[in-house]
Amino acid sequence: MRVQSLTLAAASAALLVPTTPLAAQPHPAAWRESTVSAAELLAKVRECTPVSRGRYRSDYGAPANIPVCGTRDAVFWKADMDIDCDGRPGPRCNRRTDPYFAASTAYAQSDGRPLSAERLPFIVVPAPSSRWDYRDHGIGGGSVVAVVHRDRVQYAVVGDTGPQGIIGEASYATAKALGIRADPHGGGAPSGVTYIVFKKTKVSPIEDHAAAVTEGERAARRFAGASERDGRELSG
Repeated sequence: MRVQSLTLAAASAALLVPTTPLAAQPHPAAWRESTVSAAELLAKVRECTPVSRGRYRSDYGAPANIPVCGTRDAVFWKADMDIDCDGRPGPRCNRRTDPYFAASTAYAQSDGRPLSAERLPFIVVPAPSSRWDYRDHGIGGGSVVAVVHRDRVQYAVVGDTGPQGIIGEASYATAKALGIRADPHGGGAPSGVTYIVFKKTKVSPIEDHAAAVTEGERAARRFAGASERDGRELSG
């Protein structure tokens, strides 16, 4: 879990999501347009109905002002992005490149090895506590996430847990795909990142990023459509 002050790197202008199988590359490199835009997703999370009993900090020492919000189909929060480089070591994520490196993740690959933060887009959720327990909302390892930064959408999975009072962290691969500086020591984004976790979704095996993209697009379309239907029902 990264708990340091972060600097913002410029994001690319296009709305893109990866589709090339992750095992063949060090980080997502092939792209295509998403079927649901960043603007469409952000329009559905303008209002917050808190589902957490308290609020989270973005880093140690920061104000506790970030609620976890909920809808019928998803939970979401708006925070910074710290860079998680934990898990299976590689050339970009290891004890030399990351002063906080840990060779483990809360959830493992199908072969029992830790996830690779530099290869697999995943996010970190706070460890369960009286403040909020993600497991009570149909969420677990492999749940599908849409991570939105500026005009980009990156699909990822829930892959690791962090401190009970801190929120706003994703893997090296997630940051790289969003055009965010992925350096685990000083990279990331200080604000402007929205994490939308879709309830009752699961990618198996968890390391199958192509499946996460497919399920993510399906869940995102359903999420946007359900929000529109709910609005029509309330106004009807």
